[in-house]
Amino acid sequence: MASASFLKFFLPKDKVFFQLFEGVADTVMQMASKLKEVVKEPDFELRAVYIKEIEDMEHINDDYTHRIFTELGRNFITPFDREDIHSLASALDDVSDYIYGTAKKINFYKVDPSDIGIQKMSELIFSACTEVQKAVLELRDMKNLRKITDSMVLINSIENQADDVFDMSIERLFETEPDAKEVIKKREIYQVMEIVTDKCEDAANVIESIIIKYA
Repeated sequence: MASASFLKFFLPKDKVFFQLFEGVADTVMQMASKLKEVVKEPDFELRAVYIKEIEDMEHINDDYTHRIFTELGRNFITPFDREDIHSLASALDDVSDYIYGTAKKINFYKVDPSDIGIQKMSELIFSACTEVQKAVLELRDMKNLRKITDSMVLINSIENQADDVFDMSIERLFETEPDAKEVIKKREIYQVMEIVTDKCEDAANVIESIIIKYA
């Protein structure tokens, strides 16, 4: 009886991880949504306003990630393996960093974001981040494994699509852009955007590992 009371005292503390991960995933999805606004906005100054909002959200996620690592060191009981918690937090933090990096480079390089490759990649990033959020929300009770696995499959498909869009965008860029500086700038933006989808897939792989172990 005393042992049961002891466990009851500690168990609620592991719930903080779900709250923090859900906060991160929601903010990442909002950042991806704001990135779509950035690439659809032709005015440099208005884009700068949206980019500042993305920067603010990136700082929020830095705080979430720091709290996850702090709780990891503080809590004896965790909802799943410490390595998985660390890996998932790191992957989501990378998604956040590269979304902000994309937005920042668009204005820093003064690139016209109406480019079809940039537009398509922003849509894929938003779709991938939306699926990541769905999967993270299901980790709390793991009652709907089908929903999680469906999101995993979609994220993998989106990452493959992003690879194809990247390749086609680079090919089109070399064929149609006469300015070497523009080629370099756009190519770097494509690369950073493609990395976002890679990081979403990394997060999906960690979630898949978690559900295999605990579902």
